[in-house]
Amino acid sequence: QVLLEESGGGLVQAGGSLRLSCSPTSPMFDSWCIAWFRQAPGKEREFVAGIKWSDSATYYEDSMKGRFTISRDNSKETVYLQMDSLKPEDTAVYYCAAGLYGGSHFYGDFASWGQGTQVTVSS
Repeated sequence: QVLLEESGGGLVQAGGSLRLSCSPTSPMFDSWCIAWFRQAPGKEREFVAGIKWSDSATYYEDSMKGRFTISRDNSKETVYLQMDSLKPEDTAVYYCAAGLYGGSHFYGDFASWGQGTQVTVSS
């Protein structure tokens, strides 16, 4: 398994922005990817976006396109989730996860998880 460290959550007003960070603290394989999921109280964990470790190819949940951007800083080996135009319904615990790349949106396909970071958007 890969150990993942997350940071960057917090409280923001509607319309604001936040950037989350995810850093693997153990080696990643080129065939793996890093993904962001979120889970709101009483709801299932849902996929936000993913990025392939080898070439930084990205993929998104359709409803997340446009406001959320996943990227990777190769020099820092860190994956970011830039969140813009935030809405109260974006309030959730955000998790980064690592797993074999296959374009999956299903949380069960990801073997390693970070501890989660709380994002709260006030109206």
